[in-house]
Amino acid sequence: MTLFLSDPDFHQPLASELPEGSRRELPGLGWLSENDLTQTPLLAFARQTLPQIIETQAVSINAWADRLIDAVAGVLPDDQPWHLHLWPEYGEGRAGLNRCELIRNAMKERLKKRRRHLLRSLNDDIVPFTPHSSLVQCFLTSPETGWLSVSIAPQPFERRGIISAFPRGFIPWAEDKAAPSRAFAKVIESELRLGRQIEAGKTVVDLGASPGSWSYVAVKRGANVIAIDRSELREDLMRSPRLRFETADAFKYKPPQMVDWLICDVIAAPQRSIDLLLEWLGERRMRHFIVTIKFKGADEYPLLEQLKQCAPPLCADFRLTRLCANKNEVCAFGSLQPD
Repeated sequence: MTLFLSDPDFHQPLASELPEGSRRELPGLGWLSENDLTQTPLLAFARQTLPQIIETQAVSINAWADRLIDAVAGVLPDDQPWHLHLWPEYGEGRAGLNRCELIRNAMKERLKKRRRHLLRSLNDDIVPFTPHSSLVQCFLTSPETGWLSVSIAPQPFERRGIISAFPRGFIPWAEDKAAPSRAFAKVIESELRLGRQIEAGKTVVDLGASPGSWSYVAVKRGANVIAIDRSELREDLMRSPRLRFETADAFKYKPPQMVDWLICDVIAAPQRSIDLLLEWLGERRMRHFIVTIKFKGADEYPLLEQLKQCAPPLCADFRLTRLCANKNEVCAFGSLQPD
């Protein structure tokens, strides 16, 4: 069984993305499916995916620690990194979080005594998956009940489009009061999920740039930005020596040569943004990209199927995700397939 977690307001859109077949709802969480994960497409509305999941229980902190060790001992590849995502799905306040922390600590103490090699290879950092990464996910639905998933390398890396390196797939909104608007958080979150960020000296095209939150991130990093819009950006950005503003139609602009990044948060009908991204990918105009697809209603979500089919063959890495910082929108981000 595979569990696909969703945000509360996007439970049904996620169900519509899943392949037809045997599935059942896990109320308040998402959908359990018997379909083979290798046959599961990109899921824009899945917050996290837990493959090979089983329902389990333990009567105490130490029993939970033993349960986790039993799940990985002799199963995970020797001397390869593994990550543990452990969180509560019950109650309010910190009681569940504290219990999970106690379970993690108890597990580590037991590993010190019995299986030190597993403790050495446990990576507590939140970092992008590599082909050698395994992932153990466990969430508690009460102090004594929960669900457990073990995803063995290279599965987390190969399915990184739907298996997140962040616990429960959640990334808090970035904060920066100096940004022109909160929209900048979408760039930060996309970069974190991709494991790649805009760097100093890189060339960036920002389509539909006004008022400038996405350009703000790139300029702050030391990148050189070409900002395209009908309206100017915030005054301080317009004065920046790293930003060149052009009054033009975002959907008609073509860079004179390949750029490092395309970033686009333009307000437009979803099909126009989808066509724009596919055109840029097909003509190899950029190396990396972050593009928002905005919707007016749920009836437009099926338009994403075109991206799911057409974009991955053109990309070395392609993600399609409703970010934590998104509203009724989805972000496509990734890297072009090299020559």
